[in-house]
Amino acid sequence: MEFFRPTTWDEALAAKADQPEAVPIQGGTDVMVEINFDVRRPVALLDLTRVPELRTWSLEDGRYRVGAAVPYTTIIEELGGPLPGLAQASRTVGSPQIRNRGSVGGNLGAASPAGDSHPPLLAAGAVIEVESRDRGVRMIPAHEFYLGVKRSALEPDELIRAVHLEPAAGPQYFSKVGTRNAMVIAVCSFAVALHPGEGRVGTGLGSAAPTPRRAFAAEEFLRRELDWSARLDPAVLARFGELCAQAAAPIDDVRGTADYRRHAIGVMARRTLTWAWNDYRGKRAA
Repeated sequence: MEFFRPTTWDEALAAKADQPEAVPIQGGTDVMVEINFDVRRPVALLDLTRVPELRTWSLEDGRYRVGAAVPYTTIIEELGGPLPGLAQASRTVGSPQIRNRGSVGGNLGAASPAGDSHPPLLAAGAVIEVESRDRGVRMIPAHEFYLGVKRSALEPDELIRAVHLEPAAGPQYFSKVGTRNAMVIAVCSFAVALHPGEGRVGTGLGSAAPTPRRAFAAEEFLRRELDWSARLDPAVLARFGELCAQAAAPIDDVRGTADYRRHAIGVMARRTLTWAWNDYRGKRAA
């Protein structure tokens, strides 16, 4: 196994272009587990820990640009205000040690349906910045990034550089079901983000289909039926939960059955929308 350790972004892109099969590694919270259990044996590893610009975030033209290697701990401590959904999800990731090493970029690179950061990225309308040495930068909307189980829209010579998100325009919530309260892979998860200025609600489902996904029919239903000046109609809330559950395409596995996952998605959809709506209405009344 070859091992590359670039110290600049240009060097990293060159290494990936010259050896497309090289697997990027930053925190190693996913890759090293697979290697240690002999699930994966890459021909090369591309260590990105010495590329400093990947570990920074900035506010550019009203949007947050979060470097691919910004750890979950930084998101929790420094970006919880403008990116509350992502920060909530970050708090549920592993242990403090994992949150200090793991990153949203690593979650995206692994493209696991159970990744905790995926639902809030989808709900918030995140855009993924990827780059290759020879073809330059591409901006990929989050809902177009996931192609299959642990498969993404990344080309073999591309690396994830950053994630772009608008600061939250309204309340955002993330909910996760696990077999215990901490340090657990999601049985299923759900995120919601209110976008009052656009009159819409964003959604994100995790560990409930071959890929993380949005519940487009549920979002369109709320766009038509939600009265932003009134209390949340119980019938609208119930139908929203049903449509979110219908958007799931889960499987049976050791962590949960398909029926349970579908049921849980509906429950989490209703709960997170209720929490977000109560926050929104409370702020309007204040």
